[in-house]
Amino acid sequence: MDRMIYTAMTGAKHTLEQQATVSHNLANASTTGFRAQIDAFRAVPVEGAPLPTRAFVVDSTTGTDFRAGVVQQTGRPLDMAVEGDGWFAVQAEDGSEAYTRNGSFELDENGVLRTASGLIVQGDGGALSIPPGSNLAVGRDGTISLLPDGSAATGLTTVGRLKLVNPPSGELVRGDDGLFRMKGGATADTDPNVKVLSGALESSNVNVVDAMVDMITLARQFEMQMKLMQHAENNDSKATQLLSLS
Repeated sequence: MDRMIYTAMTGAKHTLEQQATVSHNLANASTTGFRAQIDAFRAVPVEGAPLPTRAFVVDSTTGTDFRAGVVQQTGRPLDMAVEGDGWFAVQAEDGSEAYTRNGSFELDENGVLRTASGLIVQGDGGALSIPPGSNLAVGRDGTISLLPDGSAATGLTTVGRLKLVNPPSGELVRGDDGLFRMKGGATADTDPNVKVLSGALESSNVNVVDAMVDMITLARQFEMQMKLMQHAENNDSKATQLLSLS
């Protein structure tokens, strides 16, 4: 059978995989701080093919779209957004340090600052513990200060500072949990140039319109690959008929 069927088969298979990536991005269009995943097709030559036009199609993850999303004001003190480049440091479930742009934080019953999914938010000295019954104020540099109820403005007490990092985007990899980590398990150093905006959240950077157009384009590519497989089958049937007459 013509090797074209294998080319079309791999094209259809990886088109479906890329469709899944686009669907995943679209499903996270409303996820705070989400970074879209970027995939691309690449051709792989078929070994032993009689013609150089025979090639497999492979879908490869080329990286992540690190463009910032839109910052929306919420007025909630525990909502924070990184301005420009930078990341919040959190402790992942396996104990490793990971990075996120999702600044929707909350306090647990022990006063520990956590993400909405329960991960501990890291400060310069580890976990941040905030005593109850205090008004929270977050500075541009990530410094968390408290103003106890009934105190004057001069009663601000600093309890810690968020660990804000800004490693090179090429050194970051996305984990299965959606968090980013440094390659090789390294940890990023604190960057004093990263700024935080309190009372705001950063939206996902997924463009819904572009994602929908990509889904339509991939659906048409899949149909084209299926038609190629049908043509290969028809060619094989015609060849079989001719050989049976000879």
